[in-house]
Amino acid sequence: MQNLHIKLKISDREYSLRIDSKDEQLLRKAAKLLNNQLKEKKEKFGIRDKQDLMAMVAFDGVVNSLKSVEKNGKVSEHILTLEKMIAAHLE
Repeated sequence: MQNLHIKLKISDREYSLRIDSKDEQLLRKAAKLLNNQLKEKKEKFGIRDKQDLMAMVAFDGVVNSLKSVEKNGKVSEHILTLEKMIAAHLE
């Protein structure tokens, strides 16, 4: 595992992360997707509060993950991978 220090900007806030270099592209893609979803919700619903926007996007993400689990009848590998990555970055 090669550690890498990156900064991701999400909703006008910069986050500094230590990651495995093999995960960099995935995390950058996730940040871009998250920012796009925040922008869409802001435009669609006219919501200005960033915390409300983040909560709505997070809720949608959890719902979509649960739909995936129910559809497949088991927790998919990508969900397990994301959970491990999130847990590692919170330590």
